[in-house]
Formats: sequence, structure tokens, C-alpha cells
Amino acid sequence: MKTAVETFRKVVGEDWLFGPGHERLASYDDAMPIDDPGRYAPYAAVAPADVEQVRAILAVANQYRVPLWTFSTGRNFGYGGAAPRVAGSVVVDLARMNRIIEVNEEFAYCVVEPGVTYFQLHEYLQSKKLNLWLSPPEPGWASVMGNALDHGVGYTPIGDNFGFSCGMEVVLADGDVVRTGMGAMSRSNTWQLFKYGFGPTVDGLFGQSNLGIVTKMGMWLMPAPPAYRSYMITFPRESDLHQVVEIMRPLKISQIFQNAGMIVPWSYEACVTAPRSAFWSGTGPLPEADKQNLIDKLDIGYWNIYGAQYGTPGSIAEQWAIIKSAFSQVPGARFYFAEDRPELVGLQMRNLLAKGVPNMGTFNLLNWVPNAAHVGLSPISPTTGDDATRLYALLKGEAESAGCDYIGGFVVGWRELHNILMFIYDKSDSDARNRVRNTVSRLISKTASMGYGDYRTHIAFMDDVAQSYDFNNHALLRMTERIKDALDPNGILSAGKSGIWPKAMRKKRG
Repeated sequence: MKTAVETFRKVVGEDWLFGPGHERLASYDDAMPIDDPGRYAPYAAVAPADVEQVRAILAVANQYRVPLWTFSTGRNFGYGGAAPRVAGSVVVDLARMNRIIEVNEEFAYCVVEPGVTYFQLHEYLQSKKLNLWLSPPEPGWASVMGNALDHGVGYTPIGDNFGFSCGMEVVLADGDVVRTGMGAMSRSNTWQLFKYGFGPTVDGLFGQSNLGIVTKMGMWLMPAPPAYRSYMITFPRESDLHQVVEIMRPLKISQIFQNAGMIVPWSYEACVTAPRSAFWSGTGPLPEADKQNLIDKLDIGYWNIYGAQYGTPGSIAEQWAIIKSAFSQVPGARFYFAEDRPELVGLQMRNLLAKGVPNMGTFNLLNWVPNAAHVGLSPISPTTGDDATRLYALLKGEAESAGCDYIGGFVVGWRELHNILMFIYDKSDSDARNRVRNTVSRLISKTASMGYGDYRTHIAFMDDVAQSYDFNNHALLRMTERIKDALDPNGILSAGKSGIWPKAMRKKRG
């Protein structure tokens, strides 16, 4: 390892190799630990500047059998951040590779490297006065490429960020450079215009995987619409959830509800507004009476929808009439536009996200409890009232049993709900960490038994989630392992990512 690290230093230069004892190395550990501190600590970190340095790093790692862990910017804290699954790995920090290679306004796409963040790309679009919007996730410092590769969500109509990617450049474990789709032609002029090219479509192999290092990606952007308006709809009762989701489904499938909006409880607006101590001085989850006092104080609903509209003033007015009529079936529903409620932090943050403006407002939730950390649970369900209420009852009960408030809700996808539950806990409290860890592990198994699979997870739970995808004795995982063995025979790339282990570290399944 020491010899490999010194060789890495020659590849990237003295300033971009962070070896044992370097003050910067601690920043690559799990920033919000769910396990004991140091459980995922790396041995060293290396930051390449370009594709040739990536290839050189891979050559050294293959020569010395050094385990690597790659990431774009490493700021996805709720899922483990930059920390490697295998302690003692060398982390490959791609944030230095931050070139915006191309932005095409005519065809509404960009080509970026891994280190390009939503803040950076938005600033570029603004400085060039380009009539294009992004679809940022909640933390604006996220990597555009990294969020897409991890199947992250944005909040405009093109919120399926991986689904709106088009064309990749990938460095395989042996250093070979591959371009997918139309990019497989050396003179292609449609690399970012048509996803599929000729033959098998392999782009999906590099999402949430350890089969290569993606060094360039095309992303489709959204032409700025002639008119835009965001809104909030509030519903007074906890029991309204079933009816709200049933109303939502046909509106979303028909694209009258246009964006990747959210259905969230009182706790979302509360936790980005103020610490819990501003509403209640006790410990543990808020009692029901105090929840209602908080709802009244903020003048919100028990459940709240954040949505947005895009088009011409006329089309927006016509669709709003349909939306308002549909949700008015819920007794007590109230309707606001963003400008009606400037005091609501959550609404104003969603207003920015829905028009492609990255921000960091979501991190206000870490003020909810002292020394806060968070970890996410993310099962997928159909957009039905029965499924939503079944999962909500389970997740709320388990969160409160773990000593946490239910802080989550539903991201509205094309035909599915992303059921997002954020466990917010005191990271300095080992008992709190253990309660949350045990609860998340149990919920992954429980929700899978009900037919709801997690679509992403913290590094601590990747094996749990991978094992829940168990059709035909885990046939999908077994196939991926065969691909892993072919493309990365030395097992140097991100061992354990998404439950995919190299042969030498693989556990036998019964």
C-alpha cells in the first residue's frame, strides 16, 4: 500500500495525494456516522485532474491490488458521503475534474465531468444568459453526474436525472475508455441526442455500480418555459393521505401535475424552519397535541403538497383549474401560490428547486436536534392511497419507536412514490445511532417483505438492500457479479458498492 500511495503521488502531484495523517483525510470519512466513528475510514485519498490520470491510478491499483472507492464530490451525506465501504481503501476524489465541456442551447443538453456541481452549472447558464433550466436535487452542492448515477431526484418535469442522461464516457478497471450510445462512433454528432446507438444499451450498468469510472456524461436540460408558477396545497387531517394520493395518481400520469412534486407532513416545513426546541421542550417524538399546535402556529396542513406549473399563462390557468377542482374534494383543502406565503421556508425552497435554482435550504433540517446527523430510507411504492397509508403507518411507527420524529414524505414520480424517511438523530449519542441503525436494517427487510424495494441506501445497508432483490435466488445480483468478474478481475473498484463484491470478498449464498 505504501508503495502504491507513493506512486499515486507521482501521478497526481504532491498537492493532490492525501496520505495517512494528512489533515484533509478525515474529510473523506463518514460525516454523519451511523456506525462507530472510523468504521469506514480510508487509508488515503487521491484526486486526479483528467482521464489520463484516472487511467494511471487504475494501472497502479491493479499492479498492487489496492482497493479504490470512487465518488464525484462525496457530499451525499445521508447515504455515507465519500466514505468507502471497505475501511482502508484509497478514495478517488473526482471533484477536481470539474469542466463543463459543452452546453448546447439549441438541443438543450450539457456535457459535464464528475466534479461539476449544480451550483456551478447554474451559474454558468446564468452568466451565458442561456435559456435553459437544470433539475437540481435538494442540496445544490451535489454533483450533476453523481446525482444522476445514484438515481437521484430533481424537482422539475425532468426530475428523473438518470433517465434524462444521454451518453457516457467510462474508464473501465483495466484503463480502457468506452463511450456509450452514439458516442461509440468516433465521428458521431448525435452522442447527446439519441440514447441507444446500436446493439445493447449499457449505460444502466454504470448507475449505482462499481463496473467503471464515468468521466463524462451528457444531461438533457429543460428549455425555460414562457411562464412558471409554484404552489402549495394543505390538508388538515392525518387521514387525508389516502384520498390525496388517489387524486394525485391520474393527475400525474396525465402530466397535469407536471413536476416531481412532494406530499409531505407537517414535520417537513417545521424542521427547515426552526429547531424542535422552538415548538416543544421535551425529548423524543412530538406528542400529537404539540404537533397540532405547531401546525396551527405555522398555518400549514398535516399534509402539504408542493407542486409547480410550466407553460403559457393560458395553459397554466387551465391546468390549475383542474388541479384545484380535484383537490377541493378533500374537505378543508387550502391553496396557495409561493408569493402568498413568503414566510414558509420549505415552500420557498421548493419554489427555487422547481424552477431549477439550486440551494442548500434542506440542510436546515439538521438544526432540528443538537449534533444532528441524518440517514435515509427510500422504499418505492405504487401511487395508491392503500400503499401510501400502509407504508406511512409503518415508517412513522418505527421512526417514533427509535426516538425520532417522522420527517419524510413522498416524492411523486411518473407512476410511483419515492417514500423518503429521514432519520435525524444526535450523532454523538451511540445509543441513538444504534437505535436508528437497527431500525433501518429491520425496515429494509420489512418493507421488502411487503413488496417495496429501496432504490438507494447508505453504505452501511447496501448488502441488506441487495439481498432484498431476491427473485430466482438473487439472479440479478449474480448476473452483475459475473459482469464484475469480467470487467474488474482484480476487484479494485469500489468493493461492496450496491452489494456488488469482487470474487475474493464475496460471501456464499445459500
